Amino acid sequence: VQLTWKFLDSFTPISFCSLIVSIFVTAGLIILILSVSFSGQGLGGSKGTVDSIDKWPIGYLGEDVILSCKFKTSTNSRESTSQVSITWTKEGLSEVVYKYDKGAVQLAEQNPQFKNRTLLFSDAIGGGNASLFLRDVKVGDNGVYYCSVNTPSCSGTASVNLRAAAFSAPKFKRVNTTLTAEAERWFPKPNITWLDVNDNVLNESETSFFNNSAGITRFISSLQPIKLYGSYTCIIQNPLVKAISQATIKDTEISAKTFFSFNTSAAPPILLPQWHVLAATASVFLWIYQLT
Repeated sequence: VQLTWKFLDSFTPISFCSLIVSIFVTAGLIILILSVSFSGQGLGGSKGTVDSIDKWPIGYLGEDVILSCKFKTSTNSRESTSQVSITWTKEGLSEVVYKYDKGAVQLAEQNPQFKNRTLLFSDAIGGGNASLFLRDVKVGDNGVYYCSVNTPSCSGTASVNLRAAAFSAPKFKRVNTTLTAEAERWFPKPNITWLDVNDNVLNESETSFFNNSAGITRFISSLQPIKLYGSYTCIIQNPLVKAISQATIKDTEISAKTFFSFNTSAAPPILLPQWHVLAATASVFLWIYQLT
């Protein structure tokens, strides 16, 4: 008790008030530092007034896809395309994916992977649309893309994580007491699960996978023994696509139906403050400690 009173007596009213003020000021500084840091980075890889309305699109192999990118235009007017610079790049590549600068397309430094496969919507650029149209999606197109925009009224970068996918419904056939499901096009490589009519997992199956030169997977999965009259479900699933195929067997006849569902979103990574923010915060706490 005596030690406690001595500790309290060591603080004069002025020093105690100064300490309280210092703590509140410090807390405000920390909040300001962190808010500036996070607003500069943004969640999902965007910053400034440039953003994407679809940061995690799925591109189906062999088909076209649009990588979304929007930017804020001048108030009450369309942005003059002669003052707009748009550059699309891809993580891991030194050359550009597509470049538009002051009203002209500049592809001298374009990566050969994207030759004759990319374009912007030129008529929509003045309205703030910097989205990239990508033809004939390939496995190698997987990855993170960056849309950088520079105009008199805004400047910033948005990231888009393109995920390439392929899928197809399986075909069923029965030989004696063996039921086989075969599908030609899956990417990424899927997992196969068989269920009975009561949704119990069946472990009496064997699955073989075969990859072609493009990296697309074909599989053959066999389940045995089966009943000549019954229903079985084959679930085909990878991180992007899930197929539920139901096969109903009636002696020599098989009827099947497949339902697809897609993972069209993904949680953005949680960004931590950069090292200089942590260092500044640590310095402030050290200052408080010295005051006390």
